[in-house]
Amino acid sequence: MTHSKKSPLKELVFDYCLDASPEKVWRAISIDELRAEWLPNSDLEAAQPIAKTPGEEISFRMRDDGPESTSSTVTFQIRSDFRGGTRLRIIHRAPEAGAGRKPPVAANCNKGCLLRAA
Repeated sequence: MTHSKKSPLKELVFDYCLDASPEKVWRAISIDELRAEWLPNSDLEAAQPIAKTPGEEISFRMRDDGPESTSSTVTFQIRSDFRGGTRLRIIHRAPEAGAGRKPPVAANCNKGCLLRAA
């Protein structure tokens, strides 16, 4: 995979192999009271998922307290692995750059320096 320096990072993907069964992992991510123990409702725009495929995938909209109050999306995917455990994939997608949102500017923006006239 190639990555251009000009294109911003669109998503972060984390893969985990868990010893728990897929059913147990699904309960931990899909039941509000269980999920809130490790992903509090205060971090979400709403406790209800924005998309769900029972037993396989669930997505939430994450709250961003930044100056533009945008939100990102986090998706949890579960698959059984060959050992009887679970492969958990977490995909955190950045908000779209549109809708009036400006892309972040690097601290060292490498723009020309302006000299002050004395």
